[in-house]
Amino acid sequence: MGHNDQVKNLENRITELEKENLLLQEKVNFLTKKLYGRTTEQTSSLGLEGQMSLFDEAETSADPAALEPDLNDVASYRRKKHKGQKEELLKDLPHEKKLCTLAEEDRFCETCGTPLVSVGEEFVRTEIEFIPAKVRVIDYYRETFECRKCRKEGKEYMEKSPMPYPVIQHSYASPGAVAWVIHQKYELAVPLYRQEKEWEALGVSLSRATMSNWILTSYRDWLSPVVGLLHTKLLEQEYLHIDETPVQVMNEPGRKNTTDSYMWVYCSIKGARNPIRQFVYQPGRSGKYPQSHLEGYHGFIHTDAYKGYEKVIGITRCICWSHLRRYFVDALPKDINRPDATLPARAIKYINHLFEIENKLEVLSPEGRKEQRLIQEKPVLDAFWSWVEESAPKVLPSSKLGKAFTYAYNQKAGLMNYLMDGNCSISNNLAENSIRPFTIGRKNWLFSGSPKGAEASAGIYTLIETAKANGLSPMKYIQFILGDIPGTSFLEYPEYLEEYMPWDPVIQKRCR
Repeated sequence: MGHNDQVKNLENRITELEKENLLLQEKVNFLTKKLYGRTTEQTSSLGLEGQMSLFDEAETSADPAALEPDLNDVASYRRKKHKGQKEELLKDLPHEKKLCTLAEEDRFCETCGTPLVSVGEEFVRTEIEFIPAKVRVIDYYRETFECRKCRKEGKEYMEKSPMPYPVIQHSYASPGAVAWVIHQKYELAVPLYRQEKEWEALGVSLSRATMSNWILTSYRDWLSPVVGLLHTKLLEQEYLHIDETPVQVMNEPGRKNTTDSYMWVYCSIKGARNPIRQFVYQPGRSGKYPQSHLEGYHGFIHTDAYKGYEKVIGITRCICWSHLRRYFVDALPKDINRPDATLPARAIKYINHLFEIENKLEVLSPEGRKEQRLIQEKPVLDAFWSWVEESAPKVLPSSKLGKAFTYAYNQKAGLMNYLMDGNCSISNNLAENSIRPFTIGRKNWLFSGSPKGAEASAGIYTLIETAKANGLSPMKYIQFILGDIPGTSFLEYPEYLEEYMPWDPVIQKRCR
């Protein structure tokens, strides 16, 4: 090998090492940002406003009619009091008038000794008072009636008054108590061991094992049929959002306790007439799970780019633009003023512009939204894809930015599908927001004790989040079901379950 060949090989090696060093440095910066940095994707928080405006700052920001700020106006604004805010916050609470007055012995004039006479009263302030929870015991008695005439004639006729059916046989549980435990655990993320201490402070020795039995039994007997009908109603809708998140479940047959299971969420679209949020526990993330759950479904689904959803047949899939933006956000270097920040910043600007247009189109009908998307967003999309084709060859394929471009290329068809129907969304944020209460609760109770417990948790989250989506109080809704459905003939007449749907007029009136 000649001297020139050795030099060329060394230069190639140096180039490879420089690329490898760049990739490693990028990975270090990315992991550092994930560990210590902010998780928000808002452009203002990323510090990109100035960076992205390099492209068209003068054109987009100029406004000859703009006025200089008046410092006096700013100062006066800070001193303004927002009248009516307290009244608005407290308008739905019961009010009690408390009149502060003089004692009888003090109602005299200190100058001449004449008795004082009240001439009016003035409002001074409003306070809120917290009344701690109380526990009471209800002892049920049943009255018996007798026909005295029949008795005189030698015929005995006795009739006992009807009794409400218990939530759980041979238990102290009441609909209100079970609903409270569920509300604390699933809506407020209070673990059962903390609830155990709270009950003890109220004078009741109620173990976490007993509360767990209450949850599992009431779900199995009374709540699960309602969840099953909600699933049927969900499959009748034409548009869904889907997402999944890992959860640790103990004592799964044939699996280690450290193996991840998954909680899936299936949501109606924003503005749906009868919104539903269904949570489903599955022991894995395979595409066979949504395929089975959506069997017979034909419509649009909004998802991320996970390949498992490809097993769901007969649907049109809309890929989330927020996920694509996240790839470009992750590709931003630590110092956004570096030259290599220009490309990811430009991509983020394109995507943000699409979201800005979407916000303005929310007020339109689905037909109007579809029409305006083609007029206003299609040119932005065409410019974005042209820019991607031009810019992608300039970056390392294995870098964060290269992976972002590859993701965009591979998902182009799904990313464009939202243009097909005005009811479709540009992102899957609704599903991500719906699953967030579960992820918050997961941090407090860490894992489910069994698959049965995970299934009950999924069903209860379904009822809670669906109640919220329909403007109901989740606790009142669950308490209504537990107080009304036991003892009914819903097993023989499943149509009775329609009365427990969250959009039923009676439910809407009593559970808000």
